[in-house]
Amino acid sequence: MNTDLTHVNGHPRPAPSIGPQAPTDRPPVNTDRPGMNTDRLGVNTLRSGGKSGEDGGKKPSAATRLVALARERYRFVVSTDARPYAVAIDGPNIALPLRGKTGVRQRLARLYADTYEGEVASQSALADAMTVLEGLAEDDDPVPVHLRVGSTPDGRIVVDLGAADGRAVVVSPGRWEVVDRAPVLFRRSGAMAPMPVPVREADGLARFHDLLNMDESAFRQMAAWMAAAWLPDIPHPILTCKGEQGTGKSKAAQMVINLIDPSPAPKRSQPRDEKAWSRQAFTSWALCLDNVSNIPRWLSDTLCKAVTGDGVVDRALFTDDDVVVLSFKRVLAMTTIDAGALAGDLAERVLLVDLQLIGETRRRSEEELDAAFAEARPAVLGSLLDLLAGVLAVLPSVRLDSLPRMADFARVLAAVDEVTGWQTLPDYLAASSNVASDALEGDLFGTAVAALVTQAGTWTGTATQLFEQLQPPGGVRPQDWPKDPTRASGRVKRLAPLLRSIGITVDDTQRSQDRTRHKLIVLTRIDPDDTAACALSEPDQAGLWPEEPPPEPEAYRPDLY
Repeated sequence: MNTDLTHVNGHPRPAPSIGPQAPTDRPPVNTDRPGMNTDRLGVNTLRSGGKSGEDGGKKPSAATRLVALARERYRFVVSTDARPYAVAIDGPNIALPLRGKTGVRQRLARLYADTYEGEVASQSALADAMTVLEGLAEDDDPVPVHLRVGSTPDGRIVVDLGAADGRAVVVSPGRWEVVDRAPVLFRRSGAMAPMPVPVREADGLARFHDLLNMDESAFRQMAAWMAAAWLPDIPHPILTCKGEQGTGKSKAAQMVINLIDPSPAPKRSQPRDEKAWSRQAFTSWALCLDNVSNIPRWLSDTLCKAVTGDGVVDRALFTDDDVVVLSFKRVLAMTTIDAGALAGDLAERVLLVDLQLIGETRRRSEEELDAAFAEARPAVLGSLLDLLAGVLAVLPSVRLDSLPRMADFARVLAAVDEVTGWQTLPDYLAASSNVASDALEGDLFGTAVAALVTQAGTWTGTATQLFEQLQPPGGVRPQDWPKDPTRASGRVKRLAPLLRSIGITVDDTQRSQDRTRHKLIVLTRIDPDDTAACALSEPDQAGLWPEEPPPEPEAYRPDLY
C-alpha cells in the first residue's frame, strides 16, 4: 500500500491544480469570513406565506386543525357495543361513524379543504385525527344507539324516518306525532331507505289489504305483527308468507318490509354462513329471506337467536386482542312454499300467513302494483301507527290466563284484539299448532317417533333402544337421520315442542332401577285437553303488569279500524 504522500510510484507528486491561473499560495478558504450561514438573514427560518403563522411561528399540523374543526361541530360518544360515533351539535340526532364512506372522516376532509383554501388533508393526518377523536369518544359512559326503532326512558316508541333532516315519529299511548329531532340517538346504514311521512286516513289498512291476496284473518294477524314490529324490546315471531307459485308472496313480503323498515334490498338471499348473516342483520332492523326451501341446522338456530337477541364477537382486523361485537335483535320475515322446511324450535317462532292464488283476471303488473303501493303507503303507515298507539294505551292492563312460547307477542295480540275487536290471538294460536304439525310431518325421524308412541301408547327405554327400534321408511336412513344413540336422544329433545303439539310428551329425567342407572326416555301420549295445558304455561302473574289501567287516551280513535 502506498503510504508516501509526496511521491507517486517513486516520482514526486504534482501540486494540485485549481485552474489555469490558480495560485499555489492561496490562503485558507473561509478563514476570514465571519460566521458562515450565521449572518445571513432568514436562512432556514420560516418565511411568511409558508407553513407558519402570521407572527412567524410554526403553524399547527393538519391533524391538529382537523381535530379542532371536528370538536367545533360534533360531540363524540361511544355506543353500548363499544363503537365510537360523532353527533352534530347543531343538526339531526344521528350517530355518524368516524370512519367509512358515510362517516365523519370524509366530511372532515371536505371541510378542511373548504376552510383552508388550497390545502388538502393527507391520509396520515386524517388517520391521526380519527385516533384522537376515538379517544375523545371514550371519555364518557356508553350510550344507546338505535337502528330505525328506539324507545325513550318513559316508554315512548321512536321511529326514524331515515331522511337527511333527521325527522322521526314519536308514538305514545293513544297518539303519535312527527318531530323534527328524534329524542333518542339513531345510526344509519347503507341498507336503509327513507320512509314517507305518515298521514292520518281511516282507510289505510283497507287500502293495503286490497293489494294483497289473503283472507281477513291472515291480514289482521299480519297487520298486528307489523304494528308490533316497532316495539323494540320484545321478541317478534318470523312472519312467514306461504303459498304456491303465483300467489304474490314475495311481493307481499317486500311491501311489508318497505313499510316498517324500507331498504334498497328488502328481500335477501339465504346467507352462506353465520358471519354473512350477522353483517346483514346488523345493518337492518327488519329483513326478509326470500324463497326459502331448505333451512340448514345452523341457519335455523341463527334465526331463532336473532328473534330473541343475538351477538357475534370477532377479532378486529390487524389486531391480536381487540374484538368487534355485532349485537342485534331483529324483525324477520321469509317466504316459502312448504312449512315442512322449518325445524322444531324455529316452527314455534313463526307467524304463518297463507296467500291465495291470484286469478288471471285479478293479476296486476309490477308497475301498476308499485304505483298503487306508493300512493297508499303514507296512509298505511298512519293506520299502523294509530294501531300501535292504541296498543300502547291498553297493553299495561292486558293479562292472559296462560302464556304461549312467544308470550310478549301474544300479549300484544291480545291488546290489538281489545282495541279493534279482532280475533288475532286465537287465530295465531291455532295457526301455530298447524305449523308445528306441518313441521313434524317434514321430519322423518319425528314422524317415526310419533308413529312409535301412537302404536305403543307409552314407550320407555334408553337412547340405544330407541335408536335400534326406530327404522326409517324403506330401511334406508336419509341424510338427516341421527347417526348414533346420542344424536337420537338430542333429536328427540329438540322435537319435544312439536311432539307436545300433537299430544306426545317427552321425559328424559328418569333413570333405570338397576345398578347401571341408565338414562331413560319416556314418551307418553296424553289427552287433547292435557296437551293445551302442557303447551301453555301458567305462571303467577301477580306484579308482572300494573293493576290500574292507564287513563283513557285523548287522541286515539278506535273507529279508524
